[in-house]
Amino acid sequence: MKVLNKLLPENHIQVVESMDGWEQAVTIAASPLLEEGFITTDYLKNMLESVKKNGPYMVLTDYFALMHAKPGIGVNQQGMSLLVTKHAVDLEGKAVKIFLVLAAKDNESHLASLQDIMKIFMDEQHYQVILQGNREKIIELFK
Repeated sequence: MKVLNKLLPENHIQVVESMDGWEQAVTIAASPLLEEGFITTDYLKNMLESVKKNGPYMVLTDYFALMHAKPGIGVNQQGMSLLVTKHAVDLEGKAVKIFLVLAAKDNESHLASLQDIMKIFMDEQHYQVILQGNREKIIELFK
């Protein structure tokens, strides 16, 4: 499980009360990756444009969005960041509280780590812990 800690380190996990809209939420969710140079502003722009163009397809289940853009474009290093909002944000008609940003360098190298992370989100008890928005407890899940 050390892979998780490497891919989603503590400083890439943020919890906030609420956001003004989904664009702000995605921008804040991606900020650790931007600040550390994992992604460029192009990647962020592509994520936002993808939702505007294609609708809320990144919302995979209740309150959960896996935010991403085309692999490689604007990605310097593979990584993930997580934003949990205690109050749901409307993403093109879908309520979202969990924004997981995935920065992938290519079409395949991220798949194993994404699978490991999704095991946590797919566990109902863990999912409820994440939804509650207690940052310390969320960090524990990913250690």
